[in-house]
Amino acid sequence: MNQSSETRVAFVSLGCVKNLVDSEKMLGQLAEAGCVLTADEDDAHVVVINTCGFLEAARTEADEVIREVVDRKANGTLRRVVVAGCLVQRDKQAILQRLDGVDALVGVNNRDDIVDAVLGGEADAPERAVDVYLNDYHPFTQLDTARLRLTPAHYAYLRISEGCDQKCTFCTIPAIRGAMHCKPPQAVMTEARELVADGAREILLIGQDTTSYGLGDDSPGSGLGGLLRQLDTIAGLDWLRLMYVYPSVMTDDIIDAIAGSERVCNYIDIPLQHISDRVLKAMHRQIDRAATERLLLKLRDRIPGVVIRTTMITGFPGETEGEFEELRDFIEQFRFDALGVFPYSLEPDTPAGRMKDQIHDDVKQERLDALMTTQQEIAFDLADERIGTEFEVLVDGVDEQGRPVGRHRGQAPAVDSVTFVTDCQAEPGEMVTVRGTDRDGYDLVARPTSISLPTLGG
Repeated sequence: MNQSSETRVAFVSLGCVKNLVDSEKMLGQLAEAGCVLTADEDDAHVVVINTCGFLEAARTEADEVIREVVDRKANGTLRRVVVAGCLVQRDKQAILQRLDGVDALVGVNNRDDIVDAVLGGEADAPERAVDVYLNDYHPFTQLDTARLRLTPAHYAYLRISEGCDQKCTFCTIPAIRGAMHCKPPQAVMTEARELVADGAREILLIGQDTTSYGLGDDSPGSGLGGLLRQLDTIAGLDWLRLMYVYPSVMTDDIIDAIAGSERVCNYIDIPLQHISDRVLKAMHRQIDRAATERLLLKLRDRIPGVVIRTTMITGFPGETEGEFEELRDFIEQFRFDALGVFPYSLEPDTPAGRMKDQIHDDVKQERLDALMTTQQEIAFDLADERIGTEFEVLVDGVDEQGRPVGRHRGQAPAVDSVTFVTDCQAEPGEMVTVRGTDRDGYDLVARPTSISLPTLGG
């Protein structure tokens, strides 16, 4: 198996879209090395599993997938199992102890070693039965060009930073991904132009904390606001979407850049996590309720028609019934366009994991259900308000009834509701101007008025 052209590789990508970008880059490297990529794991010589290690549920999922692939190796033509990503960076020793049959481990900083890991090259400890590629943290110099994308051709994720300097007490990301490092603006622009030339009409900016991009750089046009203005000039790009905004570092310049840009969607993905001052302090979110409310009102005042999406955590250690009710009342009063709720996940290596007054899982679930019931009524009301209005939809695919399925500017892929377009034969990547006619649960139903075909640019 020393000839890459004879090596068939199947790839499993788990976790968030930041992990997805790593998977796309590794796939590109394997393709450039001459490996044959296959979607059929039963036909593969090597299976690569890019893992998430953020939460216990993600680690459990990764273990299950790895065990399934290792079992296939024992019973078929599969010769090699490579495990990559966050779980390796976090739990290398545990993987070696509990998952017999893994042949190589590739950490998050060793993405460029994926070809050697797949082809069986020796790593830093050749005497081991398992090749291990695991470096310490280093500045974010790895570019995400030449990716083999797993998203539809018309949208793509663009990572502008890696790691995180925030110290949220519930989060393991800094321990896994390290301190924050930003791509230079020219590198971001190069990647964006490559993605547009490859067919992307929409680019979604991602990072653990996108708002801190360029923080501390006082040169003219620096920071996230300056980057948004540069990206807004790229020909052929229709939509630019900002994800993972951290509220305590959201500046007026960023708000002005969103409001004044042609291509930047009036869409803010801003995980707030809670609203109680005591809980926010325990989470180390560096913002209180009053400042949060001022920011949200400013966003609505200065960005016309802004869509605000957030996530909350319920069941954080010590969360009282009164603090939960405060959170529910806040959600009811503010009326977010979209909202997700997560039950607090105890991570032993975090400060929150060592806190007293951990809350029972049944209570977490009850509170989650109550918050989502509150949000459901709000989401239905806001969807009803779009009936009769005209808006653009970027088509992502076709449902089982043959209807095009897409999103308007206020709907991000994978995390938000969708729009079904009736009486239309539009293809993925086409932009359709529609008028809302109905609501199907959280989703919208609309009819077209005109269609815009995709064009290459950049």
